[in-house]
Amino acid sequence: MLSIDPNKISTSKLHGYLLGAVAPRPIAFASTIDEDGNANLSPFSFFNVFGSNPPIMIFSPARRVRDNTIKHTLENALATKEVVINMVNYSIVQQMSLSSTEYPKGVNEFEKAGFTMLKSDQIKPFRVAESPVQFECKVNDVIFTGDKGGSGNLIVCEVVKIHISEDVLDENGAIDQYKIDLVARAGGSYYSRARDGFFEIPKPISTLGIGVDAIPLEIRNSTVLTGNNLGMLGNVEELPNKKNVDNFAKEHPHFMGLETTKKHTFAQEFLEKNDVESAWKVLLIK
Repeated sequence: MLSIDPNKISTSKLHGYLLGAVAPRPIAFASTIDEDGNANLSPFSFFNVFGSNPPIMIFSPARRVRDNTIKHTLENALATKEVVINMVNYSIVQQMSLSSTEYPKGVNEFEKAGFTMLKSDQIKPFRVAESPVQFECKVNDVIFTGDKGGSGNLIVCEVVKIHISEDVLDENGAIDQYKIDLVARAGGSYYSRARDGFFEIPKPISTLGIGVDAIPLEIRNSTVLTGNNLGMLGNVEELPNKKNVDNFAKEHPHFMGLETTKKHTFAQEFLEKNDVESAWKVLLIK
């Protein structure tokens, strides 16, 4: 058995062991606003519920391991003392992953990830309309566990209002675990679908996806492509150039001249195989 003294290995290696061993973890898809009212949206898997009377949730936007910087979510929570925790199910997981891209301060991740901003009833941060359950929360406390990279910042939240999609309820009004179809975070690039097991999404930390808002409207308004499909398309750093698209069209002439629905259907098939580049080429063929 491998035995490890946490003080004798690097923080990044320890971080990997912790995330790989303590899994799967629920995801707090946290929506906040800064003092100027700018929206921010980011997922965190250091998260759980810790009481029901009062209803308390805690999540931790930890200090970044690589450079010891803090996240906009923490800055906003300290400044405004409000947050919406949106739950993540399988139908929005790709968009959620895209939102974890480290866009500059002031960039609206709702728009980048293609989510709908829904006004809250009792607090100012917006809810994610596509999330199956949304918790409006007041921040009661923030507990700082250290000042080095990897240190946790425990945001203690009290739930003041809950919104649940009726689509995930059973005949008795309880949440149906099969219908809600939650996903959880594991180590590396792995996630766990509560009802089906593990799957993998490439981590977007080292890239800057163009975002769903940069996708042409004809594609964004597709009757075929799903939110997850758009999340995958928005997670590329740049689109294939015209030369590559033209070469792809010559190699696959059956994709030329297709009507929109068929074109989007073929692109979706490539996305289901995780071949995002080919999906984009199909969509861009004239």
